[in-house]
Amino acid sequence: MRPMTITEKILAKHAGVKSVTPGELINAKIDIALGNDITAPIAIREFKKAGAKKVFNKNKVVLVPDHFTPNKDIKSAEQVKILREFAQEQKLTYFFDGGEVGVEHALLPEKGIVVPGDVVIGADSHTCTYGALGAFSTGVGSTDLAAAMITGELWFKVPESMKFVFSGKLNKWVSGKDLILHVIGDVGVDGALYRSMEFTGKPIEKLSMDSRMAMCNMAIEAGAKSGIIAPDAITQEYMHKRAQRPYKFYESDKDAVYAEVREYDCAKIEPTVACPHLPENTKKVSELKNITIDQVIIGSCTNGRLEDLKVAAKILKGHKVPKHLRLIVIPATPFIYNEAMKLGYFDIFLKAGALISPPTCGPCLGGHMGILAAGERSVATTNRNFVGRMGDPKSEVYLTNPAVAAASAIKGRIAHPDEVSK
Repeated sequence: MRPMTITEKILAKHAGVKSVTPGELINAKIDIALGNDITAPIAIREFKKAGAKKVFNKNKVVLVPDHFTPNKDIKSAEQVKILREFAQEQKLTYFFDGGEVGVEHALLPEKGIVVPGDVVIGADSHTCTYGALGAFSTGVGSTDLAAAMITGELWFKVPESMKFVFSGKLNKWVSGKDLILHVIGDVGVDGALYRSMEFTGKPIEKLSMDSRMAMCNMAIEAGAKSGIIAPDAITQEYMHKRAQRPYKFYESDKDAVYAEVREYDCAKIEPTVACPHLPENTKKVSELKNITIDQVIIGSCTNGRLEDLKVAAKILKGHKVPKHLRLIVIPATPFIYNEAMKLGYFDIFLKAGALISPPTCGPCLGGHMGILAAGERSVATTNRNFVGRMGDPKSEVYLTNPAVAAASAIKGRIAHPDEVSK
C-alpha cells in the first residue's frame, strides 16, 4: 500500500478504501455537517426542494447562527428563525441560540462536537479550523451542505498535500497567527490552491490548541482545501474531557509524498501584520511606522479564544485607549466570555475604554458591532482584509495577533507590543 499523508489516511477511511491518491474522486462519509445563519437557510431550502424529510443523523447536523447575532435587523432575524424552526422540526441535538450561541469554529471544538480523525464539512470557508484537532475539515457551498444533510456523504477530489516545517524558537509575542500570516505572505493567497496544508516541526508541537486553531483557520487564505496538524499529547489533553464521541489519531507516513515542502526558521519570524487589501500583503510590525487607526477588534474565529484575551489583557492593563479610538473585544463563546470575566480581563478591558460584545462574528464580515466608515482604518485579529470587508470600500483593515492589536489600541497607531508592555 502506498504511503499516505494524514489527510489521505482520513479520507481513505471515510471513503471505505485502503488508500487514496491526490486527484482521485471519492465519496466520503461525513461526521459533522455545519451551517450558520447566512448559509444554512439556503441549504434548508434545497433540502426541502429535494423532497427530503429527515436529516441523515440528528447528532451530526449542527446549526450555529453566529454571523449576525444578536439579530441586527429584520432580515437577520428571519434567517435565524429558519434555522430555529428547522432545528426543532428535525430535533437536532446541536443548535445554539441566544445565550448559548458562540462563534461556530470556536464553539464546536470547545463542546467536543468535532474530534480528531473526523471528516467535517461546513458552509463557511473557515471550517478548516478543525484541522488543528487532526481532522479533515473544509468549507463547502450551501447546496453541498444540503446534500450532506440528506445523505451523510459528499464527494471530494483528494487534495495534494503541502508540508510546512517549522524549526527554531518562537520570538516574544509571536503566536500561531504570526506563523500563518508569514506563510501566506510567502506562498500568496493562491499558493496552496486546493491543497491540504500540513503544519509540522518542534515549534508546532509546542503550540497551544488556541494557536493551532488560529493557524488552521487561515489555511483558506492561502487558497487551501484544508489545514491540518497531527494530533499529539496537547490534542489529547484538550479532547480528554470534551469529546462527545470516540476518536482516532492519524499521522502521515514518513515517506508520504508531498506536492511541495517549505521550511521556516521561527527565529526569523516577528509579529506580523497583513496590510490592505490581501492577507498575503504581510510586513513585520517593526516595518510599519505612523499608521494611525480608528478601531481595534479583538475577537473572531481566528483570535477570540481565552489565550487571545489573556494576551490582550496583559498588555492593556493599566493603560487607556485614546478617545478617538474604538476598542471592541468579542469573546468567541459564552464559556470564554464567562472565564474572561472571572479572570478579571473584563475589568482591564473596561478600564482601558473598551466595548465588550457578546459572542458574534459581527465586524469580521462587515456584519455589525464595528462597521467602518469611509477612510477609517482598523487593526483586527480577524482573518480577512479584502476591500470593504469590514465596512466602506474606502476603509482599511490590518490583520494582526492580539498582542499587536492591544498595543496598537493603546498607541492609536500600529505598534509593537514591546512599546507598551511592562
